[in-house]
Amino acid sequence: MKRIILHWSAGRHYPTSFEKKYYHYLVDKEGNIYTGDYLPEDNLDCTDGKYAAHTGGGNTDSIGVCMCGMYGFKNSKEIGGFPISKVQFESCMNFCAKLCQKYSIKVCPSSVMTHYEFGQANPKSTSFGKIDITYLPPYPWVGKDDIGSFIRTKIRWYKVKNFGG
Repeated sequence: MKRIILHWSAGRHYPTSFEKKYYHYLVDKEGNIYTGDYLPEDNLDCTDGKYAAHTGGGNTDSIGVCMCGMYGFKNSKEIGGFPISKVQFESCMNFCAKLCQKYSIKVCPSSVMTHYEFGQANPKSTSFGKIDITYLPPYPWVGKDDIGSFIRTKIRWYKVKNFGG
């Protein structure tokens, strides 16, 4: 596996069977981790149709990690009734640090990114224009274009905490 792409489900706080088809891992509002229908290794070859299709144009070699929530999100003033929680976010970052360790994924912009960042970097893909993740309810001061950096900093911190320098 070469990278992790982070998402929000645009759904409610708990994973559905539908969402499990598209992500390798899902994190609920209490920080519990759920496995999706496919293993990350299923995305090594996406030509067979048996893989987690989480990122249009970027599924191959990618692990899809999703925080459940953000249904009804319109903007920072109208976030809907299912915002990402702080516990959920922190659990997700800790889990991503463990994935980075397990799969030897370097925590940098080309290998750990949001769906939004992937779309911005690949404007001809179907991921262009995706808004996950452009707002973090537990950290509203983090701007849309700084969220990826914020996420990578958190993952690096958890990686050091869990596995040392």
